[in-house]
Amino acid sequence: MGLFTFLKEAGQKLFGKEVKAAEQAAAADPAKKAEVDRAAATAIEDYVKTLGLKITAFTVTFDSATGIAKVYGVADDQAAKEKAILAAGNVEGVAGVDDQMTVSVAAPQAKFYTVVKGDTLSKIAKEFYGNANEYMRIFEANKPMLADPDKIYPGQNLRIPPK
Repeated sequence: MGLFTFLKEAGQKLFGKEVKAAEQAAAADPAKKAEVDRAAATAIEDYVKTLGLKITAFTVTFDSATGIAKVYGVADDQAAKEKAILAAGNVEGVAGVDDQMTVSVAAPQAKFYTVVKGDTLSKIAKEFYGNANEYMRIFEANKPMLADPDKIYPGQNLRIPPK
């Protein structure tokens, strides 16, 4: 458990015009903040659920003032937990994810890596594993969030499983 930081300006664009308009209205009317935060949390929950991760009682809260999403639930395994954290954090507007999840079957934690301009999965694999050909290990560890090993972007966070 802990707080994981993300690049707030990068990621999936889940918060539609309605949420962005509501955020602006909430700035003028603080009573609307709870409504805005719940709408954003629901969008994150729905997105993570589409990934088919095995997590029981998955819920999210979101604070638009800080950009922090809190994730709750019981993941079947460490990989599902880490993927849920990354999916929630790789959303435009989310600056951090406060992990409040537990795991049914404990396993070693993966490292998280933030993609920078010029990175490829091969380059990242060379850095972490000493072999560029291990890039598919990173790709597989980040499915279904990644659909193509050539489509990563600066600011995106990736799971780097242990050797």
